[in-house]
Amino acid sequence: MARPPKIATLRTPCRVWAIPSLFGDTARLQKLHALLDERLEASDRIVYLGNALGGPECQRTVDQLLAFEKNFRTRHRAQRGDLVWLRGAQEEMLQKLFQIQMAAEPEKVLEWMVARGADRTIRAYGARVEDAFAAIRQGTMAITHWTIALRKSFQERGHQAYFNALQHAARMGETDYLFVNAGLDPRQPLDEQADAFWWDSGAFERQATPFAGFGRTIRGYDPEARGLVETEVWVSLDAGCGRGGSLLAVCFAEGEGIVDRIAV
Repeated sequence: MARPPKIATLRTPCRVWAIPSLFGDTARLQKLHALLDERLEASDRIVYLGNALGGPECQRTVDQLLAFEKNFRTRHRAQRGDLVWLRGAQEEMLQKLFQIQMAAEPEKVLEWMVARGADRTIRAYGARVEDAFAAIRQGTMAITHWTIALRKSFQERGHQAYFNALQHAARMGETDYLFVNAGLDPRQPLDEQADAFWWDSGAFERQATPFAGFGRTIRGYDPEARGLVETEVWVSLDAGCGRGGSLLAVCFAEGEGIVDRIAV
């Protein structure tokens, strides 16, 4: 199956439920899905704003995402593309872990990723960070064996389909809402954002005017986990799910703004 485009375009007219970072909090996600399933309308789309990984049970979180997608498409007669998963920093780090033997300084790269929560994803898929560091010290062949085992665990869980479907951002119409993981670079056009979408540089909150003509930009990761924060230009939704906080789902309608919300 061909990979989806980097920028998803949601069918309109529609309402969009935006679900922020999960960080492997499967229990809250299951509760949210149960409530959301009762509230969905025929024109509703769903965008998960990245960072499903990054928790000690994140493999169960991905299981739940895949199961809910199947239910959404069957029960609500949704089309492919009506439910979108965005790549977050946690997903990006796992992708880099699969290729860490190719890094110029793999030990420093691994240290950097562990400091940002990649160790929780590593453990969730049955591997050990200590073994990775030991393998790096032994050389390229040893760390290659470690990455192959990690990837095998991921694929045997059936999660490659999730990874293959990840997109960089999603848009509602041409100029209504833009949905991203953590940030963007206002100086760059939409199709040249690259990893600015999942690494927060602080530029997101410094937006003084709408980005690229969109009404507002919606993000799913806030390093301060302040919950729902709205300005005329952007909206941040992260209340700290998976890090001791709650999980929000916020519904946006064309030309109306926020029309519904769920918190668990």
